[in-house]
Amino acid sequence: MLTENLELKDLFLQLGLANDEESIENFIAQHKGLDKSTKLEEASFWTQAQSTFIRQSFFEDAEWTELIDQLDNRLR
Repeated sequence: MLTENLELKDLFLQLGLANDEESIENFIAQHKGLDKSTKLEEASFWTQAQSTFIRQSFFEDAEWTELIDQLDNRLR
């Protein structure tokens, strides 16, 4: 488990996405409106690896879970 305080930019880096503030906001704006019945990890914009990472993080209740929840809320 990581001992540092993780931020949304760290999650984007972990997902292999640009993690500067503007890129994060653009990503969220581009994908906002995710249907409430769609699980975040099943969204069509993720690669297989990204989807697997999100699913495993939830399953393992990993240190990323809180940030993934924040991203999920912002995408709804």
